[in-house]
Amino acid sequence: MNNIPFFSVHHIRSQALLREVRVDLYRSQRSFHANAIDLLIVNDGQDLLKMDLLKWLNKVGDDNYPLVVMGVHAGVERKLEYGVAGQADFMNRGSKADLYTFFLLQEMLPYVKKILGDFNVRDKYVAGFSLGGLMAFDLALEFPSEFSAAGVFSGSFWWRSTDLKDDYVEERDRIMHAKIRKKQNNLHQRFFLQTGAKDETADRNKNGVIDSIDDTLDIILELEKIGFQREKQITYVELPDGTHDISTWSKAMPDFLSWLYLK
Repeated sequence: MNNIPFFSVHHIRSQALLREVRVDLYRSQRSFHANAIDLLIVNDGQDLLKMDLLKWLNKVGDDNYPLVVMGVHAGVERKLEYGVAGQADFMNRGSKADLYTFFLLQEMLPYVKKILGDFNVRDKYVAGFSLGGLMAFDLALEFPSEFSAAGVFSGSFWWRSTDLKDDYVEERDRIMHAKIRKKQNNLHQRFFLQTGAKDETADRNKNGVIDSIDDTLDIILELEKIGFQREKQITYVELPDGTHDISTWSKAMPDFLSWLYLK
């Protein structure tokens, strides 16, 4: 483990996305005597550069399974590459989410394994911010055998198939909520969902609760309906002064990193 740099920058040429993807690798500065790691993949990895991630990594992790973080930088087509794989929203955003999924699983993970050399990967996790959080949730939901936990910070769970002005029906048209109903519970999988009371001001249904919180709470309800257990598998964090920005996500990130090891 000690021969892996604390921080390094990698550029992966993706055949799926037809672009070069920057991926930053972070690991704890502690000395480990381990032959296996846990791996956290973070969408919108460029945002990690503005967080004190190396400091937090020094305080978390199991000595037998240290945590390595891969921050995947978003490209200029972020709103096309992030979303729900296989189903674009009403403006065709997310139309390349399936290609981004392919990139992570079939191009980036093999690259990471080469970097790690002889180190085995015990558990893989995925996380993201805003639209990157929606993409992280979709990856975990679709590939439970790959990702045992997901962290979603101010997730874009409003993602919808119909515009609000075009006969929008909440129970039908929120894409991720509808997708969950077609899935089954995976007893080993966990979700960390964070919102901020000041994420936004929008309130579609005029119930006095902003959409960011409303949509996330409804995600939890949908997960419970298919058998996920609150507290044991679902952790929800609502920050009273939380806003939709890196400063708020930075406050929640240390708790998320610690939470990964509360198994």
